Amino acid sequence: MKLLTFGVNHETAPVDIRETVSFSPDQAQSAMTELKNLHLVSECIILSTCNRTEIYCTLKADNCEQLILEWLHQFFKLPDSTLTPFLYRHQSLEAVKHIMQVASGLNSLVLGEPQIFGQIKDAYNLAHKTGSIHHTLENLFQHIFRTVKQVRTDTAIGSSPVSVAFSAVTLSKQFFGDLSEQTALLLGAGETIELVARHLKESHIGKLIIANRTLERAHNLAELVGGYAIELDEIPDHLHEADIVIGSTGSPSAILKKAQVEPALKKRKNRPMFMVDIAVPRDIESSIEQLEDVYLYTVDDLHEIIEDNKQSRQTAALEAQEIIDLQAQSFMAQINAIQQVNPVIQQYRQESMNIKQQAMEQALHQLELGADAEEVVKKLANQLTNKLLHTPTKQLHQAGLDGQSALIETAKTLLIGDTQTPPKTPK
Repeated sequence: MKLLTFGVNHETAPVDIRETVSFSPDQAQSAMTELKNLHLVSECIILSTCNRTEIYCTLKADNCEQLILEWLHQFFKLPDSTLTPFLYRHQSLEAVKHIMQVASGLNSLVLGEPQIFGQIKDAYNLAHKTGSIHHTLENLFQHIFRTVKQVRTDTAIGSSPVSVAFSAVTLSKQFFGDLSEQTALLLGAGETIELVARHLKESHIGKLIIANRTLERAHNLAELVGGYAIELDEIPDHLHEADIVIGSTGSPSAILKKAQVEPALKKRKNRPMFMVDIAVPRDIESSIEQLEDVYLYTVDDLHEIIEDNKQSRQTAALEAQEIIDLQAQSFMAQINAIQQVNPVIQQYRQESMNIKQQAMEQALHQLELGADAEEVVKKLANQLTNKLLHTPTKQLHQAGLDGQSALIETAKTLLIGDTQTPPKTPK
C-alpha cells in the first residue's frame, strides 16, 4: 500500500490555475468513481476548495502515480504538463502530516481557520457515498478527526477567528472607512457568504443585498442579517446600488459580467465600486478590473491582511505541529505494524483452513464408509487439535531449549492471553 497526497494550493498556484482544476461535488464524485474503475487507486478522497484541490489516495502500484497525473490533465482537458510547475506530492508519513496540517488549518491562507475542517468532512462524506473509502483511508481520517480535536483543545490556534470572509470585509473597511452609508451586494448564500454577511452586519453596513440562484436560501440568509434577497437574474436591476460586491458561489463560470457592470457604473456617476471575488472558479469576470472606478480584488489579494493576522497564531501553530508530528508517526506505526502482521495472519489462516479441509474430507469419507458418527466426530476433533497445536508446540519446546524466555512470554500472550482459569480455592 502506497499512501499519496498531491495537488495545488494558494501557495503553489495562482487563482487562474486553481480554477482550472476545481471540482464541483458532482465532478468529484464522478472523478473518484473513474479513478477506481481505471484501477489507478484502491481508495481516494478529493478535496476541492477556493484555495486548493488535493487528491488523497492509496495506489494499486507505484507506476499509478504518473498515470493519475496524466488522468487529471485529461479530466479537465488540459495540455500535458500544464500543472507540473504547480503540483506538490507527499508520500506515506509526509502525506499523513500534510493532511493533518490541512485539516487543522495550518496550511490555510488564513492560519488556523476552522472552515477547512468542515470542507474536509464534506469531502470524506462524499467519498463514502461514492464507495471510494475502505480500511486505510477510513482509519486515517478517523485519526485525523481526533487529531484536529486535540489541536483545537490543546492549543490557541482557533482563537481570534480570522477568515477569508473577515479579510474581505476588512479590506472593504480600509477602502471606504465607515460602512454605515454603503450598500453591499453578496453573490451566493453559502457558508462563506454567510460569514461575510455577519461581519458586514457587525460593521454596521448600511444595506445588504443577497443574490443567489435559489431565492429561498437567499431569503433565509437575508432574514438572519437584516438584508433582502434577489435571484441572480435580478442582479442587473440592483447592481448600480452596490458600493461593495463580494462573490463566493459554487458556479463553474462567472456570475458578474463586464457588460452588466458598465451600465451600472453610468448610473452611479463615477462613484467607485469595490469588488472582492473569493470564489474559485471566479464569480466576477476578470476583465471588469479594466473599467474605471472599479477596484477588483481576488482571494490571492487578501494575503497582506491575512499575513498580519498570522503573527498572533505562530506560537499556537508550532504547538499544533508538535501534536501533528506525534499523531502522524503514531498512525504510520499502526499502518506499518498492520502491513507486517497481515501476511502472517493470512498465511496462518490459510494453513489452518487447509488442515480443516483435509480433516473434514477424511471424516466425510469415513461416514460414507459407514463408520460410527460419534467416533468420527471425536477423531475429527482430535486431529484438528493435534495438527493446529503441532507447530506452536514444537517451536515452544525449541525456545525452551534455547533459553528464549522473551519469545516464550510473547507466545504466552498470543496463545493464552488473559483467559487462564484461576486456581481453585481449597475448601
